[in-house]
Amino acid sequence: MVGSDGIKGLDGQAPGEAAQALTAILQTHYLRYLIIVSWAVGVIATVGLAPGLTWFAATLAAGALRGEVEKRVSQRVGAGWGMVFPAVATATTAVWAVAPLMAWFSQSPFGRELAIALLVSGYVLVFAQLRSSPRQAIMISSPYGGAAAIIAMSLFGGPLFWPFLALIPFTAASLFVLVTMTMLREDRIRAFQEHQAHLIEELEAARDKADAANEAKSSFLGVISHELRTPMNGVLGAAQLLSATRLEGTQREYLSIIRNSGDNLLSLLNDILDMTKIEAGKMSFDVVDVQMDDLHRRVIGPFEAQAEAKGLALVSVFEGEIPSVVRGDPLRVCQVVQNLLSNAVKFTDQGEIRYTIRGRRISDRRVGFEFSVADSGSGISREDLERLFQPFTQVDNSSTRKFGGTGLGLTIARRMAQIMGGDITVSSRLGEGSTFTLSIEGEVVEWSRAEAVEVIDADIDGGDHLDVLVVEDHPVNRMILEAWMGSAGHRTSTAENGQLAVDLAKSQRFDLIIMDVNMPVMDGLSATRLIREGRGVNVDTPIVVLSASARIEDHEAGLAAGADAYLNKPIDFRSLAGLMAQVPGGRAALRQAGDAVEGTAVAA
Repeated sequence: MVGSDGIKGLDGQAPGEAAQALTAILQTHYLRYLIIVSWAVGVIATVGLAPGLTWFAATLAAGALRGEVEKRVSQRVGAGWGMVFPAVATATTAVWAVAPLMAWFSQSPFGRELAIALLVSGYVLVFAQLRSSPRQAIMISSPYGGAAAIIAMSLFGGPLFWPFLALIPFTAASLFVLVTMTMLREDRIRAFQEHQAHLIEELEAARDKADAANEAKSSFLGVISHELRTPMNGVLGAAQLLSATRLEGTQREYLSIIRNSGDNLLSLLNDILDMTKIEAGKMSFDVVDVQMDDLHRRVIGPFEAQAEAKGLALVSVFEGEIPSVVRGDPLRVCQVVQNLLSNAVKFTDQGEIRYTIRGRRISDRRVGFEFSVADSGSGISREDLERLFQPFTQVDNSSTRKFGGTGLGLTIARRMAQIMGGDITVSSRLGEGSTFTLSIEGEVVEWSRAEAVEVIDADIDGGDHLDVLVVEDHPVNRMILEAWMGSAGHRTSTAENGQLAVDLAKSQRFDLIIMDVNMPVMDGLSATRLIREGRGVNVDTPIVVLSASARIEDHEAGLAAGADAYLNKPIDFRSLAGLMAQVPGGRAALRQAGDAVEGTAVAA
């Protein structure tokens, strides 16, 4: 073996051969003592008890010595131990070689036959253990050759001399076949292992390329999210402004198409982004205290009008023990359950949709929930159930043409449920409707029903109008915000980047600052920090941050920078109006209203 010091090991052979030789010997270490016992039985029967036990004890001692040396050599081959192993092995073999000599020169009638058998079996044992290193085998088996030479000399000149010598080519041929077949087999194994290693390298390279491609895809979608949301803010914002003007019937119909198409596009974009986050393991969850009554209103609210418009009855049922307050992620739970409700309303033409919340007390601090949505639709066949949760899959092609969609909703919902430690199950029969059930567990904060929170008045005291600073680098978005503010009677000033906003905030007092995040020169979060540090007269002015990112960590970064509320693009002007109604109450009132608006927007 060639070690770090460049020393060849085990008679100059390749490193792999030395390692293989020692491995083979160590693997047969305990068989050696079984063979010693079997030889001792024959020797004792041939030469007597005392000589036989003496040889047995000497051989056991030699075997123990050899075993200890082999263990040490296996750890230090290539560090100067290369010749120690062959020398010790040859010495211990010499003790074994005494057995055939004792049998040959004994007076037993079976002694000579036993001696020849021991010689041949000794050679086979050595070459079988060292089959991958024949040169070592020849060296270590040399004591058997010495014993054979002594026996041959005792027969010289007699009639058995030449028959005994004739055993040499017979034994050599047998050993040659043993070594050759073993080497051929090990060459094939080595070739297979090399081929397998090559395949593993190719698979690892393909995996690395796939990981790189997946990372590039995630990065691309993250960038395109902001780039798509910004122009969509202009489209949907302008549509909202246009809806407040006088329009003819046809114009209002066209405007409705624009708004519905934009909302659908935003929903599809959110689905694709959620799927990408789940696949990348970057889906974030925010665990907070959740009022179950509030959660129920947020879940059911968007679908009451939709069900009524289709003539469907939407029934809510509460069963079991349901706590008042639990800890969990209300946004993700809403997203999952609302997906189930949305599908139920979409695919049900008549009858009712029954939304059931079941509570099961696990312990004083743990509760199990089942959010069940049952519809009276056409049902799903057994074949379609098997592929229902596969990505980009819908029940049939006709549903794609009739209702549209990416087929990602149920896939995202189920994976989110599994991340939260639960699952979604479905039962359905054709013609009898379907039932989807989200099963999860939660930590109980309060079992008893909490008192109702006082409703905050949304009107501005005295009907005062606000001075608002709009910080937005996109001219279309600035125009839309200015137009909306003007239509509501508010006075606006604008800035194209964070640096201009900081400069304005030093000299002019504002009632509210609406701050975009991604801008040139200075971003919105940096500008917010500078304003909060006291550089101007607006240290305590409420600030609402706008961003195209819907990630929870980005929301938290905005609030940490000093903002009081966070709105996603495209802007929902109803949500913005609700925030502005709280401005007279100061930053605390705006932050409380902002938490409610943000949660509703993300859940939807």
